[in-house]
Amino acid sequence: MNDHDTALAGWTEQSRPAALFRRFAFGSYAQTRAFLDRVAAVQEELGLAPQNISFGTTYVNITIAAANGTLGQAERTLARRISDVAQTGSPA
Repeated sequence: MNDHDTALAGWTEQSRPAALFRRFAFGSYAQTRAFLDRVAAVQEELGLAPQNISFGTTYVNITIAAANGTLGQAERTLARRISDVAQTGSPA
């Protein structure tokens, strides 16, 4: 992650394979489910989906893998938008 990219705070960047990872925690299953619905709306809007989403009652783990071996603007935009919906509760 670039030092100037504070919008990706909370995401862990790995190099092999190139990917971004973040765990989101919630107070209830209803909050977890609402977050997953908002993430789905962002995925549809951007036409890009995380490689892996796993979840439990009060958490969601998201991995965004690089499409071509290198993390690009599309993957970083998806991560930012997912962070936004976690904070604001809105997919916009």
